[in-house]
Amino acid sequence: MVRITGFSEDITDLVETEEALRRAQARLAESLSLSQDRVVQLEEQVRSRTTVERLVGKGSAMQEVYRKLRLAAQSDVTVLVTGESGTGKELAASAIHSLSERKHKPFVAVNCSAIPEALLESELFGHVKGAFTGAVRDKVGLFQSADGGTLFLDEIGDMSPTLQVKVLRALQEREVRRVGDEKVSKIDVRIVAATNRDLQKAVAAGKIREDFYYRIRVFEIVMPPLRDRREDIPVLVEHFLGQVKSRGRRVVRGIEPDALRALMNHEWPATCASSRTRSSTPW
Repeated sequence: MVRITGFSEDITDLVETEEALRRAQARLAESLSLSQDRVVQLEEQVRSRTTVERLVGKGSAMQEVYRKLRLAAQSDVTVLVTGESGTGKELAASAIHSLSERKHKPFVAVNCSAIPEALLESELFGHVKGAFTGAVRDKVGLFQSADGGTLFLDEIGDMSPTLQVKVLRALQEREVRRVGDEKVSKIDVRIVAATNRDLQKAVAAGKIREDFYYRIRVFEIVMPPLRDRREDIPVLVEHFLGQVKSRGRRVVRGIEPDALRALMNHEWPATCASSRTRSSTPW
């Protein structure tokens, strides 16, 4: 009789355990269902997103750009942004910085093609007083100015092979030496480079060092030209007209259908900057 009672108690415990397990499984299934619904909701929100930072566009090409920007922002990997002039390469670099953990540190941009080679080295690395004629005081370079943040090297394809070696060393050793200085300074800088050139052809032609090319092209983001994302034209027009309205200089109610069709049918050999000019100019 005692054993039967004990057996009954064991059965009761087993039934209660199984019931508790079923309830836990039901809660888990409900949680998974809610999580899946949330994932779908977030995916829909991402697909419908029309802006990331100052970039504008909702088509598939720009959604892919947004995806890569978010991936790049999650690490300190060196990024190469490629695309035609005016496609938003600096905006993409700025977005990576703003989405990253470095967002509260400096974002420093320099156009490598706009500065003569003799001055670009000093601009990037700095110099000490007396390093060359005209160096009347010490100067901190852009690598050090961007310490803790992001340095954007625009038109990297125009950098000379000699300077490429020095930038490559700075990237590898994470240190810089000012022109005329004997000591080095440690840096903590994330590099985003950009070009409108075909760097592979430049490597083949000997204008870009191969080791430099692979060091700056760890993660590439290609910015599409406007002619390849025509579905974004209405969104861009609305965005630019909104900017005109916010300035309050003229009354803007919208865009005529014929004008929008003209913009949609245009060949757009140029860029979004051209789109901005056309959409904000009265016909």
